Amino acid sequence: MSRSIKKGPFVDIKLLKKIEGKKPSGSSAIKTWARRSQISPEMVGFTFAVHNGKSFIDVIVSEEMVGHRLGEFSPTKKFIRHGGKMQKELEVKKQEADIAAAKAAKAPADKK
Repeated sequence: MSRSIKKGPFVDIKLLKKIEGKKPSGSSAIKTWARRSQISPEMVGFTFAVHNGKSFIDVIVSEEMVGHRLGEFSPTKKFIRHGGKMQKELEVKKQEADIAAAKAAKAPADKK
């Protein structure tokens, strides 16, 4: 749900104080836990270290990101893979193909 135009975009006050008076290119990553803060035009060029619940992920803000939230660029969940017999068979075939390609690349090099 969008925020009303009357209220304007939400940006954490502490986050604004951290970027106030700094130059975008000359500063190190700014640590923040404010994932819900929207990216404003003043933040373009800064690097934010956004907390994802476990660690900090560096996010370099560009013009295309304005209007989005900081948390959108710091994923909290890591996709492992879908399980099952078919998936394992596909992985085995891929490994065999990689090994065969490596052997084929090595064979012409040995002949020289």
